Amino acid sequence: MDFRSDTLTKPTPEMRQAMITADVGDDVYGEDLTIQRLEAMGAELLGQEAALFCVSGSLANMLGLWLTVERGSEALCDSQAHIVRAEMGAHAGMHGITTRTWRSPVGVARLEDIEPLVSFVGGYLVKTSTIEIENTMNFASGAIQPLSNVQHIAQYCRDNDLALHLDGARLANACVATGTSLADYGRLATTVSLCLSKGLGAPVGTLLASSKENIAKARVQRKRLGAGWRQAGILAAAGIYALENNIERLAEDHQGARAFADEVRAVAPWAVATEIPTNIVVIGTGSLTADEVVAQAGTQGMIVTKLAAREVRVVTYLGITHEDCVTGGKILASILKNAEQS
Repeated sequence: MDFRSDTLTKPTPEMRQAMITADVGDDVYGEDLTIQRLEAMGAELLGQEAALFCVSGSLANMLGLWLTVERGSEALCDSQAHIVRAEMGAHAGMHGITTRTWRSPVGVARLEDIEPLVSFVGGYLVKTSTIEIENTMNFASGAIQPLSNVQHIAQYCRDNDLALHLDGARLANACVATGTSLADYGRLATTVSLCLSKGLGAPVGTLLASSKENIAKARVQRKRLGAGWRQAGILAAAGIYALENNIERLAEDHQGARAFADEVRAVAPWAVATEIPTNIVVIGTGSLTADEVVAQAGTQGMIVTKLAAREVRVVTYLGITHEDCVTGGKILASILKNAEQS
């Protein structure tokens, strides 16, 4: 049982069949009809004019910020945001973008935390160009950004000539959990990404959506970075299948994550401190180190991720059953049974 990440999803037989029969062409020449269909579908779902099919969420974020942050200016984001923790410094290294961060312990972006950081002054002070929000927050137990919070931040951006980039790696999870649509969030942003290869189950790909003008620019920059597709309609077909069939089933992953957490709480109530809104469970290891817990779990046929010195992470996804979650929770609970709260 591999609970490391929802990036471990594998295409189902039905998705594979859609890939086999996909109509493909050279996308650099604009001739892949399946990619065009996916991009049109993604733009409509996200409430934007156009979309671009990218190889990864990191690339979509790179392009989204490149579009909105002038070289030498800054983006503001949460201190736990994926763009500053897990994208290899690409925004600074490749595009000359600096970042400053606010800290939200539970991962929820609030305008009152962001506004004091905004710099409108040029000269020797770095100018703020973009505010970046991640939904859900990967490193904050899959926390959901409330729609009202995003609306307030988006209005502030519009009023102050700032851009808003929404990293929607798990945006579909947030929408299923809250009963909102992808467009409810997506239309608020200047640029927004939607990952297809996590809980949605596609093997590869993320959509970046924005205005037609922005997407035309991003398409050129994507090629400049060496990421132009050829007959990638085979992969786009998987994305189409995911959007048509796998969004609502994310609720099963959320239920599994809660079942896992409940098993742990029954034995070590201190280990899971927060509610589980989506498909990510962060578990404290107490007097045991995360390395010890990972090693012991491995001997019992379960793989979890070390998140910090005394934290491990569990992620549920397509291919992990509810029974797996209950069994995995019992295994982790047995490991933590004799640990002490740190």
